[in-house]
Amino acid sequence: MTDRSAAALGEIIRRQRELAELSMRRFADLAGISNPYLSQIERGLRAPSEQVLEAIAKTLQVSADTLYQQAGVAPPGEESEPSAVLEAIAADPRLTTRQRAALREIYESFTGESAPPPRKAARATARQAPRDP
Repeated sequence: MTDRSAAALGEIIRRQRELAELSMRRFADLAGISNPYLSQIERGLRAPSEQVLEAIAKTLQVSADTLYQQAGVAPPGEESEPSAVLEAIAADPRLTTRQRAALREIYESFTGESAPPPRKAARATARQAPRDP
């Protein structure tokens, strides 16, 4: 799992925990993991193991696949095959490391690697916005 994928998955977990109105400490207890470990997962500093993600999903009353899907991450064992475009970018000797990273990021944004924010969060934000009379 890439750093970007771990960050997306952590963000989804944090949002779902907040929607369930659970403190980080309470949620960690329910999931059977330590509070610092949950904090690292939510901040995208560590990717949860499959076993930990299953425990988190169970606590949130969703499937682990649902969490992966919401984060736009392929579940382990279902990673997509390498893209010919990404392979070409990596193999081009004329590109610098920085140029490769930029092209990879642009390509992945066009192909939808990062998922849009969940609709529930968008609606909650819209409800909190003041309305004109």
